[in-house]
Amino acid sequence: MSDSPKLFDQIPTTFRLKRYSPKTEKFYLYYIKDFLRYHEMRPPRELGVQEIHEYLSLLAGRKHVAASTQNIALSALLFL
Repeated sequence: MSDSPKLFDQIPTTFRLKRYSPKTEKFYLYYIKDFLRYHEMRPPRELGVQEIHEYLSLLAGRKHVAASTQNIALSALLFL
């Protein structure tokens, strides 16, 4: 077992250090978790541009989200 912090333990700390708003944190966490669930919880380091493109296409195509929502999801994934 590793002593290094888990991903979802590190994210809130990073948000606080960067002074992100609680609302931004809420949305980013939602889209990060949704992205990882969509890709069957594969480690983020195994996911790349193709997987991000697939996920954003899902949001636009099947979930019919607005372009601004896609931009928020993309920002969350870039943060990740």
